[in-house]
Amino acid sequence: MRVTQSMLSNNMLLNLNRSYGKMSKLQDQLNSGSKITRPSDDPVIAVKGMGYRRDLGRVEQYTRNMNEVNNWLDSSDESLNQIGEQMKRVRELVIQAANGTNSIDEREKIKTEIDQIRKQFQEVGNTKIADRYIFSGTNTGKPLFGPETDANGNKTINADYTNLLDNTVVSTTATGDQKVSAPNGEVKIEVYDGLQMQVNTPGADLFGNLDALMGKLSNLLDPKRSPLATSEEISDALGGFSSTSTSDDITTLHNKVLEAQADIGARQNRVEMMENRLSIREISVTKQLSNNEDVDYSKAITELVTSESIHQAALSVGAKIIQQTLVDFIR
Repeated sequence: MRVTQSMLSNNMLLNLNRSYGKMSKLQDQLNSGSKITRPSDDPVIAVKGMGYRRDLGRVEQYTRNMNEVNNWLDSSDESLNQIGEQMKRVRELVIQAANGTNSIDEREKIKTEIDQIRKQFQEVGNTKIADRYIFSGTNTGKPLFGPETDANGNKTINADYTNLLDNTVVSTTATGDQKVSAPNGEVKIEVYDGLQMQVNTPGADLFGNLDALMGKLSNLLDPKRSPLATSEEISDALGGFSSTSTSDDITTLHNKVLEAQADIGARQNRVEMMENRLSIREISVTKQLSNNEDVDYSKAITELVTSESIHQAALSVGAKIIQQTLVDFIR
């Protein structure tokens, strides 16, 4: 085969263009820190990178969800802690009121403080985060204790689940039979793939019975009551009311508050474990993404220097080839 001057020139230009392209790619990698600058550079790396970024996006969202979970749990725990402290004061007041030597004025003063604590319980029951009430079950748009009152002067409860202790009727069957149901009123937030965690503490039962207890204590201490409550009737509030009552005694309700706090504490511990799990997952996915896309600088620099040396040699040889013409041979 006859090799012409134009063939030599074209081959030289083709090789020089390839050399320029390789050096350009290496420079782009060094500038961006990534093995690829567009999906067409390496489709496999590009597809894997998209998957890793989706995983990181989910981890970031779950981390934000965890912050919301902590807000709910911390607020609930603090609110119930206030209730527990006030229950101790209620016990002290009831013990003091059960003393048969108390005058009417002394009973009235105790009743006044009981009424104030009752209002405090209602305010705690209406605790909210941003614009959501945390003790109203899934009915977070309304406060647990509404402004309306029933025939006995008790405030209505706006939760969307029933108080089983009061046997609240919420529906009627087709045959006319009354049916009692109690949806749990749980508010859940997704904290991992397919895993949801309850963040609220439904308060209709607990706060409803607390309010009923405080109302009964206020009635027992009412100086206008006829006849006046005896010391035995008042002291019964410490150890329990009759089995037909819709309220519990101070000890039972205080224990329920502590049980609710223990449940919150258990969920807080689980949240902490989930946060550690998310942190480990984020580190793992970030490492995989780095191994998949990040350029090896030492290797890239070495290849670039080598390519530049080869390119310079090609230019030097090519210059000598192009200089040769027919005139040069004739001379």
